[in-house]
Amino acid sequence: MRPTLLPEDGLALPQALRFVTVGTHRLETRWIAPLRDDAPVLVFLHEGLGCIDMWRDFPARVAAATGCAALLYSRYGYGRSTVRQGEARGTDYLHVEALDALPALLDALGIHDPVLIGHSDGGSIALIHAARARRRVRGVVAMAPHEFVEDITLAGIRKAREMWELTDLRARLGRFHDDPDGVFLSWNDTWQMPAFRTWNIVDELAAIACPVLAIQGEDDEYATLRQIEVIAEHVADTELLALADCRHSPHRDQPQAVIEAIARFVVRVQGPGKGY
Repeated sequence: MRPTLLPEDGLALPQALRFVTVGTHRLETRWIAPLRDDAPVLVFLHEGLGCIDMWRDFPARVAAATGCAALLYSRYGYGRSTVRQGEARGTDYLHVEALDALPALLDALGIHDPVLIGHSDGGSIALIHAARARRRVRGVVAMAPHEFVEDITLAGIRKAREMWELTDLRARLGRFHDDPDGVFLSWNDTWQMPAFRTWNIVDELAAIACPVLAIQGEDDEYATLRQIEVIAEHVADTELLALADCRHSPHRDQPQAVIEAIARFVVRVQGPGKGY
């Protein structure tokens, strides 16, 4: 969800894009590292204003540290994927991504039993998918995920709207998205809908059977640490990592600590027969 720290120019990943058609949408994807029969695929799920290139070099560093292939993709309406055609997003948009869009992409690419690595909205999508998609998931890494709406979250959303109206945020997002207005406004408007105030996935977490690594900054400007604590209360195999001197983007503020934690987690979940 963080709109304040965008990648600098020239930091896009070097690997070639491949566009994959899923239903009526053309999604940009990028593979990092070759596939291995003895290792799961790492699938990266971006934040609410994110896309492939806004991950910067983090996925490549994780792939190198784990020895796993990694898939990045920009969701419908993001990056260079098909632009949204004016459809309003509902309060269930994270469930739609987790239970419809993500399974369709994984099937199109033949990916089974992945490790899902999600940030913010992407972390919530990963958790919902693991809980309700009825598919094998090797593990979930959720960085600054949301399970319910807090007052601090809504305050951050309102501040982001001020930045959109008063700063160069639109131009900065335009470096990464074909439709920066659609990306920002669909995200910001949805989170400010009165009906979204009661959005909550806490009761769904107990259905998650795979291990979870939940990471959050102690200085997260969009959430309290309660967001990851509730995961541990509902998912038996949960590891929590709270990082000092870290805001809403752990992979940007504390990349080395995050990469090391993910590498340890992947070693633990990648043994044979570990799909859940």
